[in-house]
Amino acid sequence: MALAVCLLFDRPTERVLRQLWQRLEDKGVPTLATHTHGGHVPHLSLAVLRSWDLDKVRAAIEALPDAGPTTVRFDAVAAFRRGRMSLVPAVTSGLAARQERVVEALGASDDELHKHYVPGVWTPHVTLATRVRLEQTPLVLEAAYEIVPLTCTMTHAALIDAGTGAVHPLAVIP
Repeated sequence: MALAVCLLFDRPTERVLRQLWQRLEDKGVPTLATHTHGGHVPHLSLAVLRSWDLDKVRAAIEALPDAGPTTVRFDAVAAFRRGRMSLVPAVTSGLAARQERVVEALGASDDELHKHYVPGVWTPHVTLATRVRLEQTPLVLEAAYEIVPLTCTMTHAALIDAGTGAVHPLAVIP
């Protein structure tokens, strides 16, 4: 599976996003709440590795200076391939620089770093729904537009194993 370097939200934002997931689930739209292991947390991934050594990844990220909490504003919804729909924040220079620092610190090869997380290709997003059928798209848009614009703060970071849902908190916010 994959290991993601993630920024995690403050409690009020996490609650809003989980409530949105539940509204979508109630309408029959699959979300991260029930995807795979069902242990997903609302997050914004800065990098995703397809192969990794947890201790080495942790050491590389925790060697970075603590960049502290960051605020993002979500005002758009994106539809990605394979039926994924997400909230998309405005990409600030600070957010792009964080992502580039993380990828550089990881020193990942092309085989290790997921192709969608290469700097310049990466689209920051928070996944709302995982396998949206075309006819469900209006349901996702309606629910998302009830909460956007959404300004929120990412207050901590973790390494998250996508295969198991295990969350490994980081001592720094990259």
